[in-house]
Amino acid sequence: MRAVQITSLDGPEAVGVTEVEVPDSAGKVLIEVKAAGVAFPDVLQSRGLYQLKPDLPFIPGSEVAGLVLEAPEDSEFAPGDRVAALSFLGGFAEQVAVDEQFVLPLPESVSFDKGASVIFNYGTAYFALIERGHLQPGESVLVHGAAGGIGTASIQVAKAFGAGRVVAVVSTDAKGEVAVAAGADEYVLADGFREHLGEKVDLVVDPVGGDRFTDSLRSLKEDGRLLVIGFTAGSIPEVKVNRLLLNNTTVVGVGWGAYALSRQGHIRMEWDALLPHLASGALDPVISSSRPLDGVVDALLEIDERRATGKVLLVP
Repeated sequence: MRAVQITSLDGPEAVGVTEVEVPDSAGKVLIEVKAAGVAFPDVLQSRGLYQLKPDLPFIPGSEVAGLVLEAPEDSEFAPGDRVAALSFLGGFAEQVAVDEQFVLPLPESVSFDKGASVIFNYGTAYFALIERGHLQPGESVLVHGAAGGIGTASIQVAKAFGAGRVVAVVSTDAKGEVAVAAGADEYVLADGFREHLGEKVDLVVDPVGGDRFTDSLRSLKEDGRLLVIGFTAGSIPEVKVNRLLLNNTTVVGVGWGAYALSRQGHIRMEWDALLPHLASGALDPVISSSRPLDGVVDALLEIDERRATGKVLLVP
C-alpha cells in the first residue's frame, strides 16, 4: 500500500510517499483510510521535536476516518462500518490498524473529511471548555487563533454547549470572516485586541501564548478562567500571580492528550457527548484544504506557516 513516511528529521520538505506493507491487524480494527487529519504534532515529528519519537522510518498520522475492513470477533465493529479513529501513528496511509478503544462510530450524516477533523480539535475544545473550564450557559468566550482548527472547534463547541457571546481573535480580516462563518458573534484583530473587545469575558481559550497572554488575563471578568492549550506563537508566557489574586481569576492548564489517553473510555465519553451536535450540524468542522498523499509536504507547510483556516486533510 502507499503511505507517507518520515525517513529523516529534516522537516516537512523531507517527508515523502512510498510503498509499504499492509499493517499487522491482529487484535485490532483494520481501517481503509478515506481521510486523515494533519495536525501540528505531525509537523513537530518531522523535525524530531514532538514528545513521541518513533524510530525512523515511520508513518505519521494520528487521526483518520474510513471504513472497517477487519475487526476482532468480539468487536462492536464489523466490516463496512463507518468509523473515525485515533491511530497515533500510521494514519497517513491507505490502511491503518487501530486499537478498538480508539475507534469511534461515524454517522452516515457526517462525511469522512469531517469525521477525520473531530477527535483532536473538538476533543481538545470540549475538554478545555466543558471539563476544565466548566462553561456555563450564557457565559462569554474569547478565542485566540480563532481561524485555525482548535479555534474554529472552540467557537462551535462553546456555542453548542450554551455560550452567549463568542469573540474571535484573528490576525487578518479574512481570518475573521472564517471565524464568523464558523459561528463566532464577532471578531477583533490580535494587534490591540483588548482595546477593541468591549465588555470583558468569562473564559479565554488560548492555543497561542506569547505576548498577548497578559492582555488575555486583563480581559477576564471576576471569576474568569484562562484556558492554556498551547504556544503556537513560540514563546511560553509567565503569570504574575498577583493578577489572579486581585481579580479572582484562574489560569487552567489544558493537556488533553495525556489526560484522555490515560483514562480508559475517556475519548469515547467525549465523542458520545459531541456526537449529537455533530450529527445535527451544530458542530461542523471547517476544512482548510484536502490533498492526496502526494501533497503531504504542502499540507505540513500549510500548518507550519500558519496558513491553515480550519482542518488540513490528506485523502489517500
